[in-house]
Amino acid sequence: MNTSKRLLGAALLLGLTMLPLRPACAASASEINREATAALKMLYRNNEAARLVGEQAKAVLIFPSVGKAGFIVGGQYGNGALRKQGKTVGYYNTVAGSFGLQAGVQKFGYALFFMTDSALSYLDKSGGWEIGTGPSVVVVDTGFAKSLTSTTLRDDVYAFIFDQKGLMAGIGLQGSKITKIHPDK
Repeated sequence: MNTSKRLLGAALLLGLTMLPLRPACAASASEINREATAALKMLYRNNEAARLVGEQAKAVLIFPSVGKAGFIVGGQYGNGALRKQGKTVGYYNTVAGSFGLQAGVQKFGYALFFMTDSALSYLDKSGGWEIGTGPSVVVVDTGFAKSLTSTTLRDDVYAFIFDQKGLMAGIGLQGSKITKIHPDK
């Protein structure tokens, strides 16, 4: 029993060293833009389906770096930029909490591709959108991505998770709350 606790402690410590250490709320608009641009370029370069979906999307909400940690009780946080026609039109954060059998630390990014005006309108009008309510969100994995074409894009929002690092079992967006923020320039 003590050995497993030590191994878990070592894994958590190792995972913490993989995450960037900076205040979560201190990101400026220019920093969020720079990170979102780099993340979206990397996603398009590494995932042809994401590029295809991006060409058809009304807007893209990019969260370049989301930190997630938990031991029984967990949470995640990250900042992102909403882009329409390549220009940033708003800033958002994503926050989630969880409770259950979990332990670990993880960093990842994700992009939400809004395919319909109604889905984008829901984001603007909801005052804090919780994924799992409102427009339908399809998380695109490697297998599903191979079957995407410009004629099969029929859902409201497509989510691509990328750049996963760390030690945590499972990853999901269900229950993540997305809220508009107003960072410093």
